[in-house]
Amino acid sequence: MDKKLVALLFLFFVAFGFFSAVTVFNKPITQFTRAKEEILPSASKSKIIGWPLTLKADGQTESTISVFVVSESDKPLTDKSVKLLSTLGQVKEQSVTTDGNGKAEFHLVSTTPGTAEIEAEVDPSIKVTQKVTIQFE
Repeated sequence: MDKKLVALLFLFFVAFGFFSAVTVFNKPITQFTRAKEEILPSASKSKIIGWPLTLKADGQTESTISVFVVSESDKPLTDKSVKLLSTLGQVKEQSVTTDGNGKAEFHLVSTTPGTAEIEAEVDPSIKVTQKVTIQFE
């Protein structure tokens, strides 16, 4: 056989095998060709939740603030360093590493009445766009 014909037949069978595998496994081709970005935290999809939102400013009653760090595809990210920034009060933990669910938990207390605006920083360069406010009375 001619070398060109053998090369074309080989190319045909490789392409046929690839598209057959995609059809059988029902996966889009972009899944095989797209670069994985599952390790980068998403500033817009990560969330901050605080409870309770109103509490006494006695320095003992604490609000629990949970930060959920996820990727652009909403997958939880583990082992990410999270730091909480507050305009009022004291955060008991300086930095927390996310667990298997992408969760980092903090505790906030204050002796000064007022509203604390809280934001989170993931791996020092990424600020979570969502903020939460806690009212101390």
